[in-house]
Amino acid sequence: MHIPATLVRGGTSKCWLFNQVEVPADRGDLERLLVAAYGATDPVELDGVGGATPTTSKAAVVGASPEPGVDVDYLFAQVGIGTGSVEWTSNCGNCATGVALYAVTKGMVPVTGDLTRVVMRNTNTGAVLEGIVDTRGGVVHHFGRQTVPGTRAGGVAVGLTFRDPAGGTTGSLLPTGQAAQELRVGLAEPVRVSMVTAGAPVVLVDAASAGRTGAESLERMNADVPWLRTVRHTAAPLMGLLEPGEEPGDAVPKAGLVGPPVPYTTTLGEPIGAEDYDVSVRMLSMNAPHPAIGLTSAVAVAAAGLLKGSVVSRATGGPADEWLRLGTPAGVVAVRCTDVRNGLPHRVTVQRAARLLADARIYVPGAGSPQAA
Repeated sequence: MHIPATLVRGGTSKCWLFNQVEVPADRGDLERLLVAAYGATDPVELDGVGGATPTTSKAAVVGASPEPGVDVDYLFAQVGIGTGSVEWTSNCGNCATGVALYAVTKGMVPVTGDLTRVVMRNTNTGAVLEGIVDTRGGVVHHFGRQTVPGTRAGGVAVGLTFRDPAGGTTGSLLPTGQAAQELRVGLAEPVRVSMVTAGAPVVLVDAASAGRTGAESLERMNADVPWLRTVRHTAAPLMGLLEPGEEPGDAVPKAGLVGPPVPYTTTLGEPIGAEDYDVSVRMLSMNAPHPAIGLTSAVAVAAAGLLKGSVVSRATGGPADEWLRLGTPAGVVAVRCTDVRNGLPHRVTVQRAARLLADARIYVPGAGSPQAA
């Protein structure tokens, strides 16, 4: 059988988008379809459309939203690589950027002049986001010049805002009630961490307390993956993300290092001075170093930067103002927190770019009818 799909680049991720009416409504059937389509039982995803990296093995199912004030709902899927499974508990801001452009391009949201707003709800987490899509001249654009750290390729400009991002899956910005605390990871000495939920649940390690800088190369980060997985699995139950007896997963909390700014060279060979940004950040994406930073992680880092005593504000020398510049392996990502009340940002915005790459028919082996029951 074959199924219609659209490949989109959102920021530094690639994501296959499926119209809700074209795929199964049952989550189990949908997971089997995606595993087969992506070739996800194979660690190189050769016999499928998966990209064999965490940032290119993503999917989203998009449909009109029944929620008042929301244009589209999207269900995000992080398709496993070599695992034959799909992770459903998280969100992806880069894919949401692509969803916004897709919704306008496919006529799900009408163009409203030079800028078109798309309100999206991520049904995995309940998060609501706004995408402001460049429709200059009152038309949909297939190409653009907006760039983001991690690629020199241009795309259509999309301003992505997370609305009321604090709490989410854990119910609180600080699920343990502390801006920072000591966390014992295995038999090693405790490290200082901030466990924050904003955009996504995140555990951020103060790099200095772990003998690191927060500006490590991707190669060094790759060597630290097993340790950071242990940090994630140790933090998960403390954040209320793991039921007693449940096996820890590798999607949430997102885990990473933060430290003060230092000079470094990006993965594209561009020199970055310590004065060019405010905090060094190195994150995992599932079980690999993220080549830049996931937008949900960026939101969490920015929210933590507002909190006195957090590992982020310690790295920046005090609570951040409206803007926080994150030094990532790919370059500097600027995040803006606005409508801040009682330390909680109610709007967090990142400027992104997206481009629709292809409309296709994916031939799926061993699958039955995709229509919902």
